[in-house]
Amino acid sequence: MSSSELAIQAKNVAKSYRIIHEEKATTLGESLVQKVRRGKTRSVAETFWALKDINLEIKKGEVVGIIGRNGAGKSTLLKLLSRITAPTTGEITIRGRVGSLLEVGTGFHPELTGRENVYLNGAILGMSRKEIDDRFDAIVDFSGVEQFLDTPVKRYSSGMYIRLAFAVAAHLEPEIMIVDEVLAVGDAEFQKKCLQKMQDVATSGRTVLFVSHNMASIATLCKRVILLDKGTIRAYGPTEEIIDQYSSMVESEAIDLSDYKRRVGTGDVRFSEASPVKPVFDVGEDKVFRLRIDRHRPNTGEFKIMIGVHSDWGGCTVCWIESSFDQLLFDTSSSMTVDVSLRNLWLKPGKYSMLAFAKFGDDLMDAANPACRFEVNDLFPYKQPAVDTTELYGLVVCPFEFKVVESA
Repeated sequence: MSSSELAIQAKNVAKSYRIIHEEKATTLGESLVQKVRRGKTRSVAETFWALKDINLEIKKGEVVGIIGRNGAGKSTLLKLLSRITAPTTGEITIRGRVGSLLEVGTGFHPELTGRENVYLNGAILGMSRKEIDDRFDAIVDFSGVEQFLDTPVKRYSSGMYIRLAFAVAAHLEPEIMIVDEVLAVGDAEFQKKCLQKMQDVATSGRTVLFVSHNMASIATLCKRVILLDKGTIRAYGPTEEIIDQYSSMVESEAIDLSDYKRRVGTGDVRFSEASPVKPVFDVGEDKVFRLRIDRHRPNTGEFKIMIGVHSDWGGCTVCWIESSFDQLLFDTSSSMTVDVSLRNLWLKPGKYSMLAFAKFGDDLMDAANPACRFEVNDLFPYKQPAVDTTELYGLVVCPFEFKVVESA
């Protein structure tokens, strides 16, 4: 393939970061020594390779998806291709003007009006004054915030803010569009508009790189897909084939919650075990899960548990409950085993993950994402099951029960 046919070419690209771990005092003696040393703590440096041995060729006009688990290196790769950061080693060649939708709303100033922020954000994203003038009406119409256009954005709701920010970014017209998980913004109606806009971009002959955890969107928009795993390209090929490979890879790996050091949260308590009471549920029966929660640091007070059900085949969270919905809080002074029952939760046949989070006030103590996996069988009582687009209508909050079955 000649270089003139390529929009993006990466050769032996790698990206590393230097991580500093500080060794804090654990005894009074160590604390006094550190005071004598003017409060300095010993630090240990670690080199973390976010990407390794990336070799990639993307033709002009291709629409390519990038998938992989959290931490696989997807966002790092897009930042390198957007020239936000430089590779540690290797070479990247870009042929054409690049437009990036990486962090929606970057550059918005809270004191400026929506109108002023359209021009400010457009300029940051590389649009000329004339280009913004020509597209201004389309941007405002797409965002749906015309009534509040001359109001400072600090008075906008989060939804209005995101709608306007996406509208500006979505009306760029570069030769190469780089998109990172931005179709999950706003309400269901606006998400549908976002998906339609990206479909228009994908069929316009421009080169598109699209990162998403939503496999339905990837399948709709992309002809080819890159699968990243632990910073390397594990596979690159036709969309359906790579999505199947990704699904098989995820299913084959057991979830070990005992390795909690890589999870986010304060760590006061951690989920150490999680499992469904049965691996396969019927469509309409109660979904019951058992969680083991261990205390790792002394603490007093009460915390809440949040549970989500994530559709692996659709790539979105379809159900969400919180113990605080029922004014139920848990005592952080002890470890415990809790049964979570989701009553009358009808799920379409397929594979799902259960997500578990623990919070103390506004502080996140642990996030097991996912905590365990389960299936819903295909013995559906109706001839025609629900279509995939039902995901667009938002989360389900079902009747639920949290029951402490053991405490120590």
